[in-house]
Amino acid sequence: MQSLRNHFLMAMPHLEDPNFAGTLSYLCDHDEKGTMGVIVNKPTDLTLEALFEQLEIEAVDGPNRQAPVYFGGPVHKDRGFILHHGQAEEWDSSLQVTEELALTTSMDMMQALASGEGPEKFIVCLGCAGWESGQLENELMDNAWLTVEGRQEVIFETPPEQRLTASAGLLGVDLNLMTREAGHG
Repeated sequence: MQSLRNHFLMAMPHLEDPNFAGTLSYLCDHDEKGTMGVIVNKPTDLTLEALFEQLEIEAVDGPNRQAPVYFGGPVHKDRGFILHHGQAEEWDSSLQVTEELALTTSMDMMQALASGEGPEKFIVCLGCAGWESGQLENELMDNAWLTVEGRQEVIFETPPEQRLTASAGLLGVDLNLMTREAGHG
């Protein structure tokens, strides 16, 4: 099995699951036990400033206070998942995804972001996306998703509403022209 860690998972246009329709997920872990990632193109109305208030974390003024919090997926919707540039060992509960990217779920990261001392590039998600062993592979066989290697510039430099199209463009694909029968000649 080829690992899809550090890959984008693009929802095909016919995927009707309300949690995943129109989404771009970034896969942080994929092995024989299953798959875990975060949706990176669905900002919510909640800002970091409001999240800091809910968590009773005092925040300094800074450019990140009005950053959106993203819907990261339907699993653990009450937990924060921060996808960021940097090293996992700097944080209490963190997974190193690539040499440059990590996923952190610990409060020390939220406190660092509130004090303006966290990583420069990050997105905060509430919830994550998860698939049991073999589940994602079956969905890929059913043409529910396209995959392509993840790119930081799509996550951190592309506006959220353009991220799905940008990732499809890495494959030279226009998702609007795709049909359910793709790959079944």
